[in-house]
Amino acid sequence: MKAILENLFLEKTLTKQEAKNLFVELSKGKINQTQAIAVATIYNMRSPTLEEMLGFQQAMMELSIKVDFKEFNAIDIVGTGGDGKNTFNISTLACFIVAGTGEKVIKHGSFSSSSITGSSNLLKGLGYHFTNNEENLKNQLDKVGICYLHAPIFHPILQNISILRKELGVKTIFNTLGPLSNPGKPKNQLLGVNNLEMARIYYYMYQNTKNNYAIIHSLDGYDEITLTSDIKCYTPKGERFYSIGELEIGKKKIKVSPYELKGGKNTKENIRTFVSILSGEGTLAQNEVVLTNATFALSLLNKDSLENNYDKAKRSLKGGQAKSILKKLLSL
Repeated sequence: MKAILENLFLEKTLTKQEAKNLFVELSKGKINQTQAIAVATIYNMRSPTLEEMLGFQQAMMELSIKVDFKEFNAIDIVGTGGDGKNTFNISTLACFIVAGTGEKVIKHGSFSSSSITGSSNLLKGLGYHFTNNEENLKNQLDKVGICYLHAPIFHPILQNISILRKELGVKTIFNTLGPLSNPGKPKNQLLGVNNLEMARIYYYMYQNTKNNYAIIHSLDGYDEITLTSDIKCYTPKGERFYSIGELEIGKKKIKVSPYELKGGKNTKENIRTFVSILSGEGTLAQNEVVLTNATFALSLLNKDSLENNYDKAKRSLKGGQAKSILKKLLSL
């Protein structure tokens, strides 16, 4: 470990195998807290290379608890977080809207480390019980259409460094790896990335997979579609730029300001916002943002147009189907 740290301090990069070995050692508790902080700091000062990302991801997936959901044509909607924007839980809301249309969602997430409320904080506060039992999760997918994979109970490495991440209070390499490490291996993924350099690395990684994906980066720094700026979108078909005008799928010419997307001061406030939006009581800006993200997710699952998928998402939200999905999930 000392030799690896010395090389990293000299601004050298790791090979794929070295990166993998580093995470294996960290997962086994063979790297002390000071060394772990040093590694986290290094990757906050520079982005990991493609080879490093591939090694880190391979280690996380090989060490994770395995579940088999290959019979489901499901999607995950997830962002890296760490954008410092403190938005309400947009991607989690979009997941329930998509499930409300009849599609399957395998959501992967965790407690917050750099934000106020992560998806796990939110769902735990609502009364959801985390599990890594495959049969229970499949039952949720069958009966409700959505299940939630709480990352720390699937990835031993996260259990080892959870306190460290919370104490640091800033984004780490694990924010970047989270969206790439869903143990359920959904066939479709809408991935939000908080900077353009990492969005491109994601794109290089996914080009060598069979995944159906869309990698989203809002050009003003958000890790999801926020309607506050244009976006870059990477899919198996290539790179595409969407202007604000193209994203106004509902034909409502609205200008969303960052202030309208702000989350609350604590998890309790964010839960109230989440339930309010899911109950159809969100503001125009809140509704349009979650509907747009749900629309892009639906378009990965079917061949329909953005306009038709927007209508499906809107019916799910306004018709109460999305909220019904939440009630059913919490009742199991």
